[in-house]
Amino acid sequence: MAAEARTWQRPTAFRSRRRKWLAYVAVGALVVWSIASLSITPQRVVSGLGQGAQLVNQMTPPATGSENALRLADRMVETVAMAMVATVAGIVISLPVAFGAAENLSPRPTYYLSRAIVSISRSIDGLIVAIIAVVSLGFGPLAGIVAISFKTIGFFSKLFAEDLEDIDMGSYEAIRATGATPFQSLVYGVVPQVIPRFTGLSVYRWDINIRSSTIVGIVGAGGIGVLLQRAYSRYEYDYVASILIAIIAVVLLAEFVSAYVRRRVQ
Repeated sequence: MAAEARTWQRPTAFRSRRRKWLAYVAVGALVVWSIASLSITPQRVVSGLGQGAQLVNQMTPPATGSENALRLADRMVETVAMAMVATVAGIVISLPVAFGAAENLSPRPTYYLSRAIVSISRSIDGLIVAIIAVVSLGFGPLAGIVAISFKTIGFFSKLFAEDLEDIDMGSYEAIRATGATPFQSLVYGVVPQVIPRFTGLSVYRWDINIRSSTIVGIVGAGGIGVLLQRAYSRYEYDYVASILIAIIAVVLLAEFVSAYVRRRVQ
Protein backbone atom coordinates (compact mmCIF):
# COMPACT_ATOMS: atom_id res chain seq x y z
CA MET A 1 0.00 0.00 0.00
CA ALA A 2 1.33 3.39 -0.94
CA ALA A 3 2.07 5.70 1.93
CA GLU A 4 -0.31 8.60 2.41
CA ALA A 5 0.94 11.89 1.04
CA ARG A 6 1.60 14.43 3.76
CA THR A 7 1.65 18.16 3.36
CA TRP A 8 3.89 20.32 5.51
CA GLN A 9 2.16 22.66 7.93
CA ARG A 10 3.80 25.45 9.85
CA PRO A 11 4.13 24.57 13.56
CA THR A 12 1.74 26.58 15.70
CA ALA A 13 1.00 26.96 19.38
CA PHE A 14 -2.70 26.56 18.60
CA ARG A 15 -4.23 23.19 17.72
CA SER A 16 -6.80 24.66 15.37
CA ARG A 17 -7.37 27.74 13.24
CA ARG A 18 -10.47 28.57 15.28
CA ARG A 19 -8.51 28.70 18.54
CA LYS A 20 -5.87 30.86 16.92
CA TRP A 21 -8.36 33.48 15.78
CA LEU A 22 -10.20 33.38 19.10
CA ALA A 23 -6.89 34.12 20.84
CA TYR A 24 -6.16 37.00 18.44
CA VAL A 25 -9.62 38.48 19.00
CA ALA A 26 -9.28 38.13 22.78
CA VAL A 27 -5.89 39.87 22.81
CA GLY A 28 -7.18 42.63 20.53
CA ALA A 29 -10.23 43.16 22.73
CA LEU A 30 -8.01 43.31 25.81
CA VAL A 31 -5.81 45.97 24.20
CA VAL A 32 -8.84 48.06 23.19
CA TRP A 33 -10.32 47.77 26.68
CA SER A 34 -7.00 48.75 28.27
CA ILE A 35 -6.70 51.87 26.09
CA ALA A 36 -10.31 52.86 26.83
CA SER A 37 -9.95 52.33 30.59
CA LEU A 38 -6.81 54.50 30.67
CA SER A 39 -8.55 57.36 28.83
CA ILE A 40 -5.94 57.43 26.07
CA THR A 41 -7.28 59.59 23.24
CA PRO A 42 -5.73 60.99 20.04
CA GLN A 43 -6.33 64.51 21.38
CA ARG A 44 -4.21 63.82 24.46
CA VAL A 45 -1.43 62.37 22.31
CA VAL A 46 -1.41 65.41 19.99
CA SER A 47 -1.50 67.80 22.97
CA GLY A 48 1.36 65.92 24.60
CA LEU A 49 3.47 66.19 21.45
CA GLY A 50 3.01 69.95 21.44
CA GLN A 51 3.97 70.28 25.10
CA GLY A 52 6.93 68.00 24.51
CA ALA A 53 8.17 70.26 21.73
CA GLN A 54 7.93 73.26 24.07
CA LEU A 55 9.89 71.37 26.72
CA VAL A 56 12.63 70.54 24.23
CA ASN A 57 12.88 74.22 23.30
CA GLN A 58 13.27 75.12 26.97
CA MET A 59 15.99 72.48 27.40
CA THR A 60 18.17 73.88 24.62
CA PRO A 61 20.88 74.86 24.79
CA PRO A 62 21.98 72.74 27.79
CA ALA A 63 23.32 74.64 30.78
CA THR A 64 27.09 75.00 30.92
CA GLY A 65 28.94 76.94 33.61
CA SER A 66 31.56 75.72 36.08
CA GLU A 67 29.31 75.58 39.15
CA ASN A 68 26.72 73.39 37.45
CA ALA A 69 29.46 71.18 36.01
CA LEU A 70 31.07 70.66 39.42
CA ARG A 71 27.78 69.70 41.05
CA LEU A 72 27.01 67.34 38.19
CA ALA A 73 30.43 65.70 38.34
CA ASP A 74 30.19 65.26 42.11
CA ARG A 75 26.81 63.56 41.88
CA MET A 76 27.91 61.41 38.96
CA VAL A 77 30.90 60.12 40.93
CA GLU A 78 28.51 59.31 43.76
CA THR A 79 26.24 57.48 41.30
CA VAL A 80 29.05 55.29 39.96
CA ALA A 81 30.27 54.58 43.51
CA MET A 82 26.75 53.56 44.56
CA ALA A 83 26.51 51.16 41.63
CA MET A 84 29.89 49.62 42.43
CA VAL A 85 29.21 49.10 46.14
CA ALA A 86 25.69 47.81 45.50
CA THR A 87 26.93 45.38 42.85
CA VAL A 88 29.61 43.90 45.11
CA ALA A 89 27.30 43.70 48.13
CA GLY A 90 24.46 42.21 46.10
CA ILE A 91 26.67 39.57 44.48
CA VAL A 92 28.24 38.56 47.80
CA ILE A 93 24.76 37.99 49.25
CA SER A 94 23.59 36.33 46.02
CA LEU A 95 26.22 33.58 45.99
CA PRO A 96 24.85 31.45 48.86
CA VAL A 97 21.32 32.13 47.62
CA ALA A 98 22.25 30.99 44.10
CA PHE A 99 23.89 27.77 45.31
CA GLY A 100 20.84 27.14 47.50
CA ALA A 101 18.51 27.78 44.57
CA ALA A 102 20.34 25.26 42.34
CA GLU A 103 18.19 22.14 42.46
CA ASN A 104 21.11 19.79 41.74
CA LEU A 105 23.30 21.12 44.57
CA SER A 106 21.04 21.73 47.56
CA PRO A 107 18.52 19.82 49.67
CA ARG A 108 14.82 20.52 49.19
CA PRO A 109 14.28 22.82 52.22
CA THR A 110 17.26 24.99 51.24
CA TYR A 111 16.13 25.01 47.62
CA TYR A 112 12.61 26.21 48.43
CA LEU A 113 13.87 28.85 50.88
CA SER A 114 16.38 30.20 48.34
CA ARG A 115 13.79 30.26 45.58
CA ALA A 116 11.46 32.20 47.88
CA ILE A 117 14.18 34.80 48.48
CA VAL A 118 14.73 35.12 44.74
CA SER A 119 11.00 35.52 44.07
CA ILE A 120 10.58 38.18 46.76
CA SER A 121 13.53 40.18 45.44
CA ARG A 122 12.27 40.00 41.86
CA SER A 123 8.65 40.82 42.69
CA ILE A 124 9.23 44.26 44.27
CA ASP A 125 10.23 47.14 42.00
CA GLY A 126 13.48 48.93 42.75
CA LEU A 127 11.83 52.33 43.26
CA ILE A 128 9.49 50.87 45.89
CA VAL A 129 12.48 49.38 47.70
CA ALA A 130 14.24 52.74 47.44
CA ILE A 131 11.27 54.54 49.00
CA ILE A 132 11.20 52.03 51.87
CA ALA A 133 14.96 52.40 52.33
CA VAL A 134 14.72 56.21 52.36
CA VAL A 135 11.99 56.08 55.01
CA SER A 136 14.03 53.62 57.10
CA LEU A 137 17.56 54.97 56.61
CA GLY A 138 17.00 58.56 55.59
CA PHE A 139 18.00 60.42 52.45
CA GLY A 140 21.35 59.67 50.90
CA PRO A 141 23.36 57.06 48.99
CA LEU A 142 23.01 54.36 51.68
CA ALA A 143 19.32 54.00 50.88
CA GLY A 144 20.17 53.72 47.19
CA ILE A 145 22.82 51.08 47.83
CA VAL A 146 20.35 49.01 49.85
CA ALA A 147 17.69 49.26 47.14
CA ILE A 148 20.03 48.35 44.28
CA SER A 149 21.62 45.52 46.27
CA PHE A 150 18.18 44.09 47.00
CA LYS A 151 17.31 43.98 43.31
CA THR A 152 20.74 42.54 42.46
CA ILE A 153 20.06 39.55 44.70
CA GLY A 154 16.99 38.42 42.76
CA PHE A 155 18.51 38.99 39.33
CA PHE A 156 21.93 37.48 39.96
CA SER A 157 20.76 34.55 42.10
CA LYS A 158 18.20 33.39 39.55
CA LEU A 159 20.50 33.48 36.52
CA PHE A 160 23.51 32.07 38.34
CA ALA A 161 21.41 29.26 39.84
CA GLU A 162 20.29 28.29 36.34
CA ASP A 163 23.93 28.15 35.25
CA LEU A 164 24.76 25.96 38.25
CA GLU A 165 21.96 23.59 37.29
CA ASP A 166 23.48 23.19 33.81
CA ILE A 167 26.95 22.14 34.97
CA ASP A 168 28.46 18.71 34.37
CA MET A 169 27.90 16.91 37.68
CA GLY A 170 30.51 14.28 36.79
CA SER A 171 33.39 16.42 38.09
CA TYR A 172 31.55 17.18 41.32
CA GLU A 173 30.65 13.54 41.95
CA ALA A 174 34.18 12.33 41.10
CA ILE A 175 35.71 14.70 43.66
CA ARG A 176 33.11 13.67 46.23
CA ALA A 177 34.03 10.03 45.62
CA THR A 178 37.61 10.75 46.71
CA GLY A 179 36.38 11.69 50.18
CA ALA A 180 36.33 15.45 49.73
CA THR A 181 33.90 17.53 51.74
CA PRO A 182 30.88 19.11 50.02
CA PHE A 183 32.59 22.51 50.19
CA GLN A 184 35.79 21.17 48.61
CA SER A 185 33.73 19.47 45.91
CA LEU A 186 32.03 22.77 45.11
CA VAL A 187 35.32 24.66 44.97
CA TYR A 188 37.12 22.19 42.70
CA GLY A 189 34.25 20.54 40.83
CA VAL A 190 31.73 23.34 40.30
CA VAL A 191 33.40 26.74 40.54
CA PRO A 192 35.85 26.24 37.62
CA GLN A 193 32.90 25.46 35.34
CA VAL A 194 30.98 28.65 36.15
CA ILE A 195 33.72 31.28 36.56
CA PRO A 196 33.32 32.69 33.00
CA ARG A 197 29.57 32.95 33.39
CA PHE A 198 29.94 34.43 36.88
CA THR A 199 32.26 37.14 35.56
CA GLY A 200 29.94 37.96 32.67
CA LEU A 201 26.88 38.16 34.91
CA SER A 202 28.72 40.34 37.43
CA VAL A 203 29.75 42.88 34.81
CA TYR A 204 26.30 42.82 33.21
CA ARG A 205 24.63 43.48 36.56
CA TRP A 206 27.06 46.32 37.23
CA ASP A 207 25.99 47.83 33.92
CA ILE A 208 22.33 47.58 34.97
CA ASN A 209 23.08 49.03 38.39
CA ILE A 210 24.71 52.09 36.81
CA ARG A 211 21.37 52.82 35.18
CA SER A 212 19.39 51.98 38.31
CA SER A 213 21.52 54.30 40.45
CA THR A 214 20.55 57.22 38.21
CA ILE A 215 16.87 56.55 38.93
CA VAL A 216 16.69 55.85 42.68
CA GLY A 217 17.93 59.37 43.42
CA ILE A 218 14.58 60.73 42.24
CA VAL A 219 13.07 59.52 45.54
CA GLY A 220 16.01 60.83 47.56
CA ALA A 221 18.26 57.77 47.53
CA GLY A 222 21.41 59.60 46.43
CA GLY A 223 23.19 59.93 43.14
CA ILE A 224 22.56 62.01 40.05
CA GLY A 225 18.81 61.43 40.34
CA VAL A 226 18.66 63.83 43.30
CA LEU A 227 20.16 66.58 41.16
CA LEU A 228 17.78 65.75 38.31
CA GLN A 229 14.72 65.94 40.56
CA ARG A 230 15.80 69.27 42.05
CA ALA A 231 16.50 70.82 38.66
CA TYR A 232 13.15 69.66 37.34
CA SER A 233 11.24 70.98 40.37
CA ARG A 234 12.92 74.39 39.89
CA TYR A 235 12.04 74.44 36.17
CA GLU A 236 15.74 74.56 35.27
CA TYR A 237 15.15 72.62 32.08
CA ASP A 238 18.46 73.62 30.52
CA TYR A 239 20.23 72.05 33.50
CA VAL A 240 17.96 69.01 33.19
CA ALA A 241 19.26 68.62 29.64
CA SER A 242 22.87 68.74 30.86
CA ILE A 243 22.13 66.09 33.48
CA LEU A 244 20.42 63.82 30.95
CA ILE A 245 23.36 64.13 28.55
CA ALA A 246 25.76 63.19 31.36
CA ILE A 247 23.60 60.20 32.32
CA ILE A 248 23.45 58.98 28.72
CA ALA A 249 27.22 59.32 28.35
CA VAL A 250 27.98 57.37 31.53
CA VAL A 251 25.43 54.64 30.72
CA LEU A 252 26.83 54.22 27.20
CA LEU A 253 30.37 54.00 28.56
CA ALA A 254 29.29 51.41 31.15
CA GLU A 255 27.52 49.40 28.46
CA PHE A 256 30.62 49.47 26.25
CA VAL A 257 32.84 48.28 29.11
CA SER A 258 30.33 45.58 30.05
CA ALA A 259 30.06 44.27 26.49
CA TYR A 260 33.85 44.24 26.05
CA VAL A 261 34.50 42.34 29.30
CA ARG A 262 31.75 39.81 28.59
CA ARG A 263 33.16 39.13 25.12
CA ARG A 264 36.62 38.59 26.58
CA VAL A 265 35.55 36.16 29.30
CA GLN A 266 33.07 34.19 27.22
